[in-house]
Amino acid sequence: MNRCPSRLSVLGAMVAGSLLGGHVQAQDQPLQLQSTEVTASPESDERHSVEAQTLARYQASDLEDVFSSDVEVNVGGGHSAAQKLYLRGVEDTLLNISIDGAQQAGQVFHHTGRISIEPELLKRADIQSGTGDATAGPGALGGSIRFVTKDPEDLLRPGQQMGALVKGTYYSNAEGYKVNTSLYGRFNQDWSGMLVATYQDQNDYDDGNGDRVLGTGARQQLGFAKLVGQLTPDQTLRLSYDRREDQGERTQRPQWVVSGFNRAYPLKSVRETYTLNHAWQPLANPLLALETTLYHTTTELTQDVFDRWGKYHGEVESTGMDLRNTSELGSHRITYGIDYRDDKVTAGPAANRSENKETGSVMGLYVQDSIRVTRDLLLGLGLRYDRYRLDDATDQSFKDTGFSPNVNLRYELTPNLSLLAGHSRALRGPKIRDAFKLDSAANDPNLKAEKARTSELGFEYEQGGWSLGGKLYRTDIRDVIADFLGGPRLYENSGDLRSKGFVLNTAYHWSQVSAGISFHRNDARIDGQRLNVYEHNGLGTSMGDTWILHSDWRASDRLELGWQGRFVRRLDNLRTSVGVVDKPGYGVHDLYLSWQPLQQDQLTLSLTLKNVFDKQYLDHASNEDFEGIPGYAGVVGSAEAGREWRLGLAWRY
Repeated sequence: MNRCPSRLSVLGAMVAGSLLGGHVQAQDQPLQLQSTEVTASPESDERHSVEAQTLARYQASDLEDVFSSDVEVNVGGGHSAAQKLYLRGVEDTLLNISIDGAQQAGQVFHHTGRISIEPELLKRADIQSGTGDATAGPGALGGSIRFVTKDPEDLLRPGQQMGALVKGTYYSNAEGYKVNTSLYGRFNQDWSGMLVATYQDQNDYDDGNGDRVLGTGARQQLGFAKLVGQLTPDQTLRLSYDRREDQGERTQRPQWVVSGFNRAYPLKSVRETYTLNHAWQPLANPLLALETTLYHTTTELTQDVFDRWGKYHGEVESTGMDLRNTSELGSHRITYGIDYRDDKVTAGPAANRSENKETGSVMGLYVQDSIRVTRDLLLGLGLRYDRYRLDDATDQSFKDTGFSPNVNLRYELTPNLSLLAGHSRALRGPKIRDAFKLDSAANDPNLKAEKARTSELGFEYEQGGWSLGGKLYRTDIRDVIADFLGGPRLYENSGDLRSKGFVLNTAYHWSQVSAGISFHRNDARIDGQRLNVYEHNGLGTSMGDTWILHSDWRASDRLELGWQGRFVRRLDNLRTSVGVVDKPGYGVHDLYLSWQPLQQDQLTLSLTLKNVFDKQYLDHASNEDFEGIPGYAGVVGSAEAGREWRLGLAWRY
């Protein structure tokens, strides 16, 4: 967007000329005002987190809201059913994504989003950009995202035995509402639990021009239960159940707008996840810190194209485990373990849901070592071995095995300045396919495993209240597997994907005010051609240069207010196989105010203003506008919502 520099100059004095975001706390009153926190472990120098506090400020309601403050993550699609996530231009289908360790594998329908999460549940979302380290799990070709849900202890006040939190939010644009009720408490000194129920009902929203965007309304329901037990002083058990349901009138291809060939039909999706987490960490034994995760996830989608073929159903089911231990040995901190996941996908008419079926599995062994070589030098070394198996719907069988090494360095050049470098690799064998394509596409019998490698250089600098950092990266994924539009209905090794770019962020923190800027430039291509959503569905897309600016002020212990701006520069002459499209730039402003008029945060009033200036725009993570190309009318994503007031009221007992 051409006007980005002028907007930055207006804020130049406030951010003291900074260019990179960090996480700094005040000396007198800690105030976590930045949206991301960067970890300092050598095996994950590129890992950062989105925290629950940021989500609450802007009253996050969907996946796009969750990552709106992260400059490396883009979520487009306009509405919940179509939202897809891109990390450094790489689609979430090439990432390892988990909820409390439960991996979210497979894909039900390529025209819908694959990932769903309720922001009210989140404690944080950990993002590892680029090819993951050995602990990132299998198939982390472009990185990993780990959603971590809240515990009862995160909601209970010190000394409190039982509690309740009731929230209500009104959304002005779609004339919708959301109600969330949480009950939590300690049964005794060792056991605690929580129950959460959420219901959200929204109509179709209006875009920045005031036009109704059809097919964007929905009804969403969530049920969540978690039990946490302190079995012994050094053992903790967590059991959780999560069910999320989304239904509404959606276009047959939800990532495109309503049109003559893309009418709206009833669409319903349901995700259920069961998770067991066990941790055993004897304080007197540095060799033992054992973590066990068992999980089962089912994702279903039913579309009723009533005037053509009727109801069609797709389902992905994953069952898995992760067993790992961490040992402290002198200057070494070694994490090693085994993970396994079994996947099944079925699809067919509602009368015969399992008409088409595929099964696959992956087993991995891994070790990751963090070595304090000297006082100033931290070295990370890791290695994964993965074995993939797939039995597809046409009775073909595939097997692949391979090693994935990584090495990372952190060198403290001065007490304030650290230099970072790393290289990692990952392998992913053929996996279960898109459920809605099981009966219309096949696998190339000569499929090879996808192989990724990421190289990265960076630095971190902190001085007083100022933080500055940057990263230069390049990720190459060889032999990506895709079923491209316009070609034979065949999943095949379709080329080599490359994502490269750099990130800069800075922040400055005063006693009650914080401000910062983040910048990301990314270039994602396959065989030299820039990626686009329409043709490279399942791989990635191209984004314009992105700036995120924020400023927050804690006026008192009970009043906070702030602003965030996201500015994306236009992309012109994006060449595709059917013609040239442009991606116009945009700048979007959000404001928030949070007030607690009573003691002990009993009552919280929240006011959020999204898209303050009612900007009309198509997110760069949505399907590009192909309507200017003859024969492609209706091939365009939904415009984002225009101005919206969100008024929230939360009562805590």
